[in-house]
Amino acid sequence: MKFGVVIFPGSNCDRDLIDTLSKLSDQPVEELWHKDTDLKGVDFVFLPGGFSYGDYLRSGAIAKLSPIMQSVKEHADKGGYVMGICNGFQILCESGLLPGALLRNDHQKFLCKNVYLRPVNTELKITKSLDSNKSYTIPIAHGEGNYYADKATIEELEANNQVMFRYCDINGNVTKESNPNGSINNIAGICNKGRNVFGMMPHPERCFSEYLFNTDGRAIFNSIIK
Repeated sequence: MKFGVVIFPGSNCDRDLIDTLSKLSDQPVEELWHKDTDLKGVDFVFLPGGFSYGDYLRSGAIAKLSPIMQSVKEHADKGGYVMGICNGFQILCESGLLPGALLRNDHQKFLCKNVYLRPVNTELKITKSLDSNKSYTIPIAHGEGNYYADKATIEELEANNQVMFRYCDINGNVTKESNPNGSINNIAGICNKGRNVFGMMPHPERCFSEYLFNTDGRAIFNSIIK
């Protein structure tokens, strides 16, 4: 599988993601500049975390207008895989590739810390190697991670099993206290109806190697490879 990482002005997790994917892939990871439209034949497109365009207007609101996003949409419409992490998740929602929106954290503070995630749907491309009875320690770093959608959309996400992850405690219990940003139903990640577009706020690329003292994110990338 050939991977590509889109780089926007303000991306700051692109190198982490490229390094992680390079260690897994037998092919070079393509760097996709936001002003280009050529996806260079990649099978799986990643939108990294960071602060694209300085988060002006809203997080992801300007990035969705980048020329490459039209190519990303066409790729997804054809069944190609797309994953957005943190700011990438925000861009996917702003672009309409995923439903809902990411609002300001309910306490109005930027958060940078480890949280616990519980997999909800383990039949997806990025979750097949995960254990739904286990909590995973994954870092977050966001000021606008509060997932919101109207009641009908939330009901549809839940009914279609499109929720990928929920914030939980160390024992896997989904509680109000374990929700770091106010997200509805503790939602930390979702997919589209076609199960080929994925978005999550926590950063699995920041917990991939032993030198980071946490390898819980490796299971997500191993799922993609398998």
